Amino acid sequence: MNQTMRTAVMTGIGQLAWETRPVPVPQDHEVLVKIQAVGVCGSDLHYYEHGRISDFIVEPPFVLGHECAGVVVRAGEAVSHLKAGDRVALEPGKTCGTCEFCRTGRYNLCPDVVFFATPPVDGVFQEYVAHDAALCFKLPESVDAVAGALIEPLAVGFHAIRQGQAVLGQSAIVFGAGCIGLMTLLALRASGIHDVTVVDILENRLAKARELGARHVIQAGDGDVEQRLTDLTGGRGFDLAFETAGTETTTRQAIRLVKKGSTIVLVGYSAGGELKLPVSQILDKELTLKSVFRYRHVYPVAIQAVADGLIDPGKIVTNTYRFDDIGRAMAESARNKAEIVKSVLVFD
Repeated sequence: MNQTMRTAVMTGIGQLAWETRPVPVPQDHEVLVKIQAVGVCGSDLHYYEHGRISDFIVEPPFVLGHECAGVVVRAGEAVSHLKAGDRVALEPGKTCGTCEFCRTGRYNLCPDVVFFATPPVDGVFQEYVAHDAALCFKLPESVDAVAGALIEPLAVGFHAIRQGQAVLGQSAIVFGAGCIGLMTLLALRASGIHDVTVVDILENRLAKARELGARHVIQAGDGDVEQRLTDLTGGRGFDLAFETAGTETTTRQAIRLVKKGSTIVLVGYSAGGELKLPVSQILDKELTLKSVFRYRHVYPVAIQAVADGLIDPGKIVTNTYRFDDIGRAMAESARNKAEIVKSVLVFD
């Protein structure tokens, strides 16, 4: 095996360059994984275009990418459940294991999490990565590398519906048909909730939602969207709402369009970080607002749902690029957000 690898490094806003770096050496509890596929996440694009998300600021050189799958090429001495040749999906966040949140099972809230491609931690736009074996989940033969890489955003969708305590027979509305909105749709349908309405302003994303099984899709820029959504439920309102667009407008619409006593799950981050909401309506309707920060204990469930044929996450992919073309992949994904729903990099 080569002792060096190619790494795509962000050297400035909108700039990538190739670097040759040493192949990592796995510690006793780690495995060395040869990357086969990486999804281009919205956070990758935001860092690429703006150099920061909130207080997380890129200091070049920096490596993006956190949605990934690959094949184990070497296992550390203490690893017994994985071996060379196993194909795995990587959960990208390493937590401390000892804080209040880790000890109570809410490890996604660990204040000391080390997460791929979250500054200052490098991501996986590179040929190899060493990662904690406990965070590498074996993929069945029926789950290919692209689907394996998309387990990460699918985990967000499953965590969202768990936060919403989705129940068979409910009606749900998803605001936003980007990657996470579509993954939420897929998770809902895999859980037996088929009365799902998806709202977005982009027709190509709504077409994808329709393809993935949304019962209704609504173009938000076409007429009185709230009246049309009210008419869909016969004035009763929706049982559940998932806000994945991260806008004040859609969050307000969710509050107005759900039934009394319903739950709204906030998944999308707003651009400014703050929203002005009608709290009196929340109180009058006795609504429950839940939120999502990544996920916890979801990877095995998501992988099994894909293996069982309940979900094909690869269907959300609109653009596939070779790792050699990563510069074009990032530039086009940033420039053509209206056309590109999801890009994936595949490696040789």
